[in-house]
Amino acid sequence: MTVQQVLLLLLLWMWLPHPCHTEMLFRRTPDVRPKSFGGRTSGHDGKAIHRQKRGWMWNQFFLLEEYTGSDYQYVGKLHSDQDKGDGSLKYILSGDGAGTLFIIDEKTGDIHATRRIDREEKAFYTLRAQAINRRTLRPVEPESEFVIKIHDINDNEPTFPEEIYTASVPEMSVVGTSVVQVTATDADDPSYGNSARVIYSILQGQPYFSVEPETGIIRTALPNMNRENREQYQVVIQAKDMGGQMGGLSGTTTVNITLTDVNDNPPRFPQSTIHLRIPESSPVGTAIGSVKATDADTGKNAEVEYRIIDGDGTDMFDIVTKKDTQEGIITVRKPLDYETRRLYTLKVEAENTHVDPRFYYLGPFKDTTIVKISVDDVDEPPVFSRSSYLFEVHEDIELGTIIGTVMARDPDSASSPIRFSLDRHTDLDRIFNIHSGNGSIYTSKPLDREISQWHNLSVIAAEINNPKDTTRVPVYVRILDVNDNAPQFAVFYDTFVCENARAGQLIQTISAVDKDDPLGGQKFFFSLAAVNPNFTVQDNEDNTARILTRRNGFSRHEISTYLLPVVISDNDYPIQSSTGTLTIRVCACDSRGNMQSCSAEALLLPAGLSTGALVAILLCIIILLVIVVLFAALKRQRKKEPLILSKEDIRDNIVSYNDEGGGEEDTQAFDIGTLRNPAAIEDKKLRRDIIPETFFVPRRTPSAPDNTDVRDFINQRLKEHDTDPSAPPYDSLATYAYEGNDSIAESLSSLESGTTEGDQNYDYLREWGPRFNKLAEMYGGGESDKDTS
Repeated sequence: MTVQQVLLLLLLWMWLPHPCHTEMLFRRTPDVRPKSFGGRTSGHDGKAIHRQKRGWMWNQFFLLEEYTGSDYQYVGKLHSDQDKGDGSLKYILSGDGAGTLFIIDEKTGDIHATRRIDREEKAFYTLRAQAINRRTLRPVEPESEFVIKIHDINDNEPTFPEEIYTASVPEMSVVGTSVVQVTATDADDPSYGNSARVIYSILQGQPYFSVEPETGIIRTALPNMNRENREQYQVVIQAKDMGGQMGGLSGTTTVNITLTDVNDNPPRFPQSTIHLRIPESSPVGTAIGSVKATDADTGKNAEVEYRIIDGDGTDMFDIVTKKDTQEGIITVRKPLDYETRRLYTLKVEAENTHVDPRFYYLGPFKDTTIVKISVDDVDEPPVFSRSSYLFEVHEDIELGTIIGTVMARDPDSASSPIRFSLDRHTDLDRIFNIHSGNGSIYTSKPLDREISQWHNLSVIAAEINNPKDTTRVPVYVRILDVNDNAPQFAVFYDTFVCENARAGQLIQTISAVDKDDPLGGQKFFFSLAAVNPNFTVQDNEDNTARILTRRNGFSRHEISTYLLPVVISDNDYPIQSSTGTLTIRVCACDSRGNMQSCSAEALLLPAGLSTGALVAILLCIIILLVIVVLFAALKRQRKKEPLILSKEDIRDNIVSYNDEGGGEEDTQAFDIGTLRNPAAIEDKKLRRDIIPETFFVPRRTPSAPDNTDVRDFINQRLKEHDTDPSAPPYDSLATYAYEGNDSIAESLSSLESGTTEGDQNYDYLREWGPRFNKLAEMYGGGESDKDTS
């Protein structure tokens, strides 16, 4: 316990009634009832006097909180006027804390507190007291209620609900501008003394801020505080009870104060002059560079708008404000030309968009700078005198005629010569050409408006010194019409005249067309090439004409078709004309003039037979003829079966000798000695492929120098097949399995030809080989054919 608390307790001790003198007395009150039996008595005037019950006479008890003594703290004393001190009465205590927090001496009525009491937990306690007869346990007085009130001492310091407060105030605020209010609370009794009376003071934050002692409102104390100089401040506030007097308890809190921005600073360009460069070839809209003014403010107070306010390039350049970076982007507004102007000067202004009227006294919130833009020279492509050219020319001009000239120049100061050429993708037929030196376009092929009325060309101009740098220009050539086409019939006319036609009868209306397109429109005239006794033409003067008959009756037997030449001419210069011939058939018609038949052969047919019926009959006849021809072909095919039935068996004149014979053991081999070459007659040799049953002496066979049997046989077969038109030219394969008896060639085996015994003569093969091939073609055969004639 501090010295201040001890002094406070002593003051309270002297000021309050002493607890030892505090007691609750039970007193009797006069009985107003008359004395009589049963408790009633009579007064002198004979009226009844009622005796009232005894009641408690008590005082309020007071107890000082936070008692720190070692003994129980004395509260007060209960006493009844019936207590004679002989111990016959017993005092009983009940209510808040009775028996635990508060105890009573049942003989003397003394009340004590058993522990330290905190008023902030409970400010008073309500108890009930009663005195009873110890012997009979009956109450001598009715139960009465009393209060023990806890006297406060300054044992709680003021506290703030927040340890740290955050607040803000606009910069440049006037002195006394309210920033924030802080409030501290004290748990002590505000109705008793000064324990809960709080006074505020500032411990840190002078001289910028102050605090009102009674309310805790923090205010600005220094004028024109500038955020750009200092933005954050920390203020410490103290709250002290006891009215701020010595001995009071205190608590503190921290307030972080931020100066918010106001627009009190104008934008400023870091440089008075800015230099930029751009090539003259830069297209419109190209960004040249940027300018930026700095502003010490933040947020919307630092937003700047840029504009060009003066200079010799106001019509050549624009400036756009880029919001995210607060820059001014300078762009090209019109095409630049180094040869025309090489340097431009602009005066650019930057101004705040949100100006605070309170700070107009600080001056204008804007700034200016000079921007100089240099245009760099670029080798530019040629420039045509026009953006496009249109030439008109008649279609009948001579080849090589100049239809027009394009002109281009080098815009650079060097003025290089220009070379012209045509883009051949725009003139695939090469109808036009151009002089490379002067740009004159002339024709290289005839023009025909009726084929193409317009030609869209593209001319290329390039500098001779820099051929890669080119420029194109469109050239439109319109072909003007010339009357160079004669009119013709509009359609093909299928004209007929009835046999029973009358003179002056209309048989056809004709019209004409012309590929030309005269300015005044088409006008055609129709006439006959010569006077015709049968027909005439009548011009309707509306580009049509009528064909009329000049006599009565026509006969198909005499003339079935008439040819009528009609002359068609136009009216343009030079006049063009043509002769168209109408073919007029003579037809049989009914009474209404409807055509029935136009051929003379139709007269031989039964009456009433229509053209459709005739066509059907002809089709049936054709079908029957086709069937008969097919039937005959099939029948002939059955007579002579093909020698080879499968495509896989077709060979190309292959003669295969795949049987060499039985060698010496082959005694049944076919004798083909008759097929031998007469010039190669030799002695017989024994067969070596089989073992002979009997041995015999080789003998010579008489020579057959003419071989007439084989020759006749082969020639006969060749003749038969050469004269047979049904013999197909099949490729066939003939196998000669037997060489025949007494063959001078013996075996045709390749094994024999490979031996060294004697020389083999194959001259007979050269003589008869082609005939064998022909024979194979006639008879076919195959590997399974083992017989031969």
